[in-house]
Amino acid sequence: MAIRTTATEVKQILDTDLSDTIVDAYILGASAVVDEVLGSDTTISSTLKEEIERWLAAHMIAATREQQASEEGAGGAKIKYQGVTGKGLEATMYGQQVLAMDTTGKMRKLSGRAASITAVTSFV
Repeated sequence: MAIRTTATEVKQILDTDLSDTIVDAYILGASAVVDEVLGSDTTISSTLKEEIERWLAAHMIAATREQQASEEGAGGAKIKYQGVTGKGLEATMYGQQVLAMDTTGKMRKLSGRAASITAVTSFV
C-alpha cells in the first residue's frame, strides 16, 4: 500500500482536533481505496492521486467522527449537519472535491454501488 498523504496535510483542509494517530487510521482507509480504484491507472498523475487520497481521508472523517455543520443555532440550540447518509462521496464537500479531481471518473462509480440481498427459499 502506498501512503501518499499525512495527517498534517489532511488537517490543512479539515478543521479537526483528532489526533494524528486517528487521522492516520482514516488515511490508511483512503489509501487502500485509492490503490484499489486508481492505483494502476497511468492516466492520472501520482500528484493527483495524493490529493485525492488527502481529500478522501477528510471525507471519511467528515462523514463519521467530525460531521460538518451546515447550520448552527444559539438560543434554540439547533445544529444541522452537512451531508446525507447513503450519498457516498457526494455527502460531504470533501467527497465532492474527490469527484471533481478524479479525471478518470472511477471514484464516482463508488457512489453508485449498491448492495443487494437475494433470498432463496426452498419448499421441501
